[in-house]
Amino acid sequence: MRIGVLYSRVRPEEKLLFRELERRSAEVELIDDRRIVLSFGGSSALEPAFDFDVVFDRSLSHSRALVHLRVLADRGVPTVNRVEVVENCGDKLRTSSLLQAAGVPTPDTRVASTPEAALQAIEELGYPVVLKPTVGSWGRLIARINDRDAAEALLEHKSTLGSYQHSIFYLQQYVDKPERDIRAFVVDGEAICAIYRRAPHWVTNTARGASTTNCPVTPELAALCRRSAAAVGGGLLAVDLVEDRHRGLLVLEVNHTMEFRNSVEATGVDIPARMIDFVERVALEAANNTRNQEEDEDQGRRHGHGHGHGHGHGHGHGHGHGHGHGHGHGHGHGRAGARRREQA
Repeated sequence: MRIGVLYSRVRPEEKLLFRELERRSAEVELIDDRRIVLSFGGSSALEPAFDFDVVFDRSLSHSRALVHLRVLADRGVPTVNRVEVVENCGDKLRTSSLLQAAGVPTPDTRVASTPEAALQAIEELGYPVVLKPTVGSWGRLIARINDRDAAEALLEHKSTLGSYQHSIFYLQQYVDKPERDIRAFVVDGEAICAIYRRAPHWVTNTARGASTTNCPVTPELAALCRRSAAAVGGGLLAVDLVEDRHRGLLVLEVNHTMEFRNSVEATGVDIPARMIDFVERVALEAANNTRNQEEDEDQGRRHGHGHGHGHGHGHGHGHGHGHGHGHGHGHGHGRAGARRREQA
């Protein structure tokens, strides 16, 4: 099995994943997403071969991940996560829309496209309000707005910056949480473990110094994670939740390239191993699907040929010849395809 790993920088998470991959028999190739050149309408020595059974996305850049995963999908290369999942998780507006459609509870949220409309939305939500970029991570560019003066100043600054990122105002009701939030790690719909992230600051993010302790995966948490993962398309995900004193558990966002460096020891769960198990399973399922499709197509062709031959020489002879020959040839072709993958 050949596994490509799309990455931007080797962080502690990637080191743990690479270590797990080394324990297995797979052939692994690292692909630096900063150096990729894609070719269309011709060939280029600068483009990677992309001859992988699966590509595992660990890109830090949302835009580069979308570009490369889209091209891989168009070329029939399985990826983890799928490009649609990255699109759904990478944009908070898209995530919120999907979670609402799935009936997943979230904080009260407003989205506006002008400073004037944004100010009205803030006043409707009531102070304090959290202003977030639609695309971003690690708690960057997040602001808590405590009053109208702060709202007017922040909205003016964002509108002056002028980019698309700052022209969409994503506003969320501030949740008075107990100095912690929850991150649950979800593999193929199953919440395998979870952590509390604690910090005296209102932004409880490990990238900003929050501490981690184990969080029990209750039936309520597991069900909420399963529904959230299904809403965005499934795969390897981290679901961030907050405990509202009145409404209970609310989903803040779903992350498609999860960080877990501070969570393995806290939970006692081998998160890298569970992730690589899933990556390998995706590759094997894709190979089986391809082999079955090739067998079905080959049997269809042989059956059609046999049926035509029977018209000329007798129905009984044609049917037996077409069925037997088609089945045998299709089965053999499938085995050859499997051997090619093993050799690769």
